[in-house]
Amino acid sequence: MEFHFAPIQGHTDAPYRHFHVVAYGNDVDYYTPFIRLEHEALRQRDAKDMTSPLNDGCRLTPQIIFRDRHELESLVTLLKETGCRNIDLNMGCPFPLQTGHGRGAATIADTRLGEAVAETVTNNPEITFSVKMRLGMTDKHEWAELMPYLNRAKLRHIAVHPRVARQQYGGNVDYGEFEAILAESQNPVVYNGDIKTPSDIDDVMARFPEAAGIMVGRGLLGRPSLFAEYISGKEWDRTDRIASMLGFHRRLLEHYSSSLCGESQIISKIKPFWEYAEDEIGRKAWKAIKKATNIAKYHSAVAMVE
Repeated sequence: MEFHFAPIQGHTDAPYRHFHVVAYGNDVDYYTPFIRLEHEALRQRDAKDMTSPLNDGCRLTPQIIFRDRHELESLVTLLKETGCRNIDLNMGCPFPLQTGHGRGAATIADTRLGEAVAETVTNNPEITFSVKMRLGMTDKHEWAELMPYLNRAKLRHIAVHPRVARQQYGGNVDYGEFEAILAESQNPVVYNGDIKTPSDIDDVMARFPEAAGIMVGRGLLGRPSLFAEYISGKEWDRTDRIASMLGFHRRLLEHYSSSLCGESQIISKIKPFWEYAEDEIGRKAWKAIKKATNIAKYHSAVAMVE
């Protein structure tokens, strides 16, 4: 079974990935936050993140987001020129800033783009492609429009978050539609969505033993030891989880303290790393971290985590 850390904009950049490997091992596949075409080139910050020396020792796949054949083919060509040999296609981002421009989950029912995806994968056999997708924008059956094209392509896997984009992360995941995708896909299928504990992984794999693996995003931000626990075959007690989590966040703070200019930049960068950790660290500490306005208050808030 494969384990995948889903990318999250503003969080899982090169330093986060690097120190996660340091703290929890390299048995996980990582992905860059989506890379977008800008003025017919890779955005500078995306290229910098993708080529950072901090990625050494990290099994990293760049993820691209696109709205049409031109953007898709241009991004693939640009990544190939950097020596990239693995590319993930983002066809699942639910946020209106992307779907409103025809990217992310808005691409699922676009049959012309589905054709372009199949041709691009076929025409670039030296690249290993994977796809990250949702069920659709508003209709949970939209994935069926895309599946014939994905079945024509040889993909490493399809990672499916079984919600529509309109839900974002609310409401229930649709296990029935995920099961239907498992039955229809001729490529391996990875489950993504609402995984917070090792027992959640057990539940999903018991329900879908045919799944090729698990992808987690927000659940790993909230409990960064999640995959390490599952791989070890033993759920860690809270004392060990918190100790490792505090060490991980301490390394992140040390890194950004040496690489960013000014306390306000540092605090604005590190606070969001705790955004999904309320269940793990407790509401009191979580709220204190959220309210911290300087490094001293941040340290005081983190000291409340026990």
